[in-house]
Amino acid sequence: MVISYLGGECFKITQGELTIALNPPSKYSKLKSARFGSDIVLVSQNHEDFNGADQMTYGEREPFVIMGPGEYEVKGVAVRGFGSESGYDGEHLNTIYSILLEGTNLCFLGALGSSTLPPAAKQELDDIDILFVPIGGDGVLDKAEAYKLAVALEPKAIIPMHYTPESLKAFLKEAGVEGVKPIDKLTTKKKDLADKEGEIIVLAN
Repeated sequence: MVISYLGGECFKITQGELTIALNPPSKYSKLKSARFGSDIVLVSQNHEDFNGADQMTYGEREPFVIMGPGEYEVKGVAVRGFGSESGYDGEHLNTIYSILLEGTNLCFLGALGSSTLPPAAKQELDDIDILFVPIGGDGVLDKAEAYKLAVALEPKAIIPMHYTPESLKAFLKEAGVEGVKPIDKLTTKKKDLADKEGEIIVLAN
């Protein structure tokens, strides 16, 4: 599995021939756009900064778009979405996604604005291998809320997103790992994560 960060809350995840996009910005967003062919697109909030699923069609590859709570299975990938709260740009609805990909359990918090999870998510989210957590504040979790929730969920690895250089520095200080250096992409397998406990991995964008 290869995970690349494209800024904002946008990630590209590839596993063999399969490509998944998380929260790609639309062409109307002020965030830098991302264009690549994707098989599955997950949108946590119907906002121009995250709902650019139409940017993920390339050649004959047209994505299956998941937007909102529910249970889905696409191309062997099991996805569960849980409704949650956000305060981003006046939007109040957000979906947290649990993604089971080749035995690796990913949790994408999207534009989550509260460190108190809804009961359904709290009950179901366990044994997380990689947690994607927003840390920038201003409608999404701030550094302290993000770290508190990340610790509570006990993932093997934590990937921060939705940040400025200043908020990333503050988050790493909050976590006591100020020396973490960004890497271009994360290439990993489930067995590589087995011995980790809340390791923070910063992906460059």
